[in-house]
Amino acid sequence: MRIVFMGTPEFSVPVLDALVKAGHEIAAVYCQPPRPAGRGKKDRPTPVHARALDLGLEVRHPVSLKGAEEQAAFSGLAADVAVVVAYGLILPQAVLDAPKHGCLNIHASLLPRWRGAAPIHRAIMAGDAETGVCIMQMEAGLDTGPVLLRRATPIGAEETTAQLHDRLSKMGSTLIVEALTQLEALTPETQPEAGVTYAHKIDKVEAAVDWSAPAEEVDRKIRGLSPFPGAWVDIDGGRLKLLASRLVHGTGAPGEVLDDMLTVACGTGAVQILRLQRAGKGAQDANEFLRGMPLPKGTRL
Repeated sequence: MRIVFMGTPEFSVPVLDALVKAGHEIAAVYCQPPRPAGRGKKDRPTPVHARALDLGLEVRHPVSLKGAEEQAAFSGLAADVAVVVAYGLILPQAVLDAPKHGCLNIHASLLPRWRGAAPIHRAIMAGDAETGVCIMQMEAGLDTGPVLLRRATPIGAEETTAQLHDRLSKMGSTLIVEALTQLEALTPETQPEAGVTYAHKIDKVEAAVDWSAPAEEVDRKIRGLSPFPGAWVDIDGGRLKLLASRLVHGTGAPGEVLDDMLTVACGTGAVQILRLQRAGKGAQDANEFLRGMPLPKGTRL
């Protein structure tokens, strides 16, 4: 099929690769514009932009698709379908209607649960037992369109957002190729009104760890916010990001380190911190971190 691909972050890259590998013609790649990054604050292309250039594909990165000129340029590609995954711009109705088969979105949740910007983070933070990927026919509402295909997967007891992100990206790349193969035979499934939840964008103010909360809640926050923005605590005037954890047995004052394995008491129960990061330093496994910065039993985080 002749496809317009629309995506921006690392999550979208395996999908682009899968479409190319499957033999589809990529008419153009749309992504967010390069933005300043790094110490020199030089414009850096997005992961999709960089990969598209490697593949020799045409890249377009308009700041908006609301103008008639941009919409005409999109329509002029005469695409069979647009594949959209974490693109980052609202698609006007004229864009949604331009391809022969419309625009298909790869969404990292089991719709209608977790519509919106941060479905992977929110699924872990809420303690969901499973999540998945949906191929959705896009319409004007926020992730409200009918679902063409869905695939579920359990969320691991110690799985972080980073790990689940990579798994769902691979699942999405497989599922979209499958959907395109049988597109005209698929029956769109209208999303039910019951069970709708919204995965609001993660706010950094959510990331502070409250040790008085139950261990299950603390553990889900640590894993759900890893690697970005990272759940954090203050110690000795510095900030520690907590990037991986597991539930363990233990009791003590909330925030108290209970042993030399970085087990920390919560309001009820305890968590063991498995990976963490000091400000300005790289992430480290707990045993490596403790060699450079001991946190002995009785320390309060």
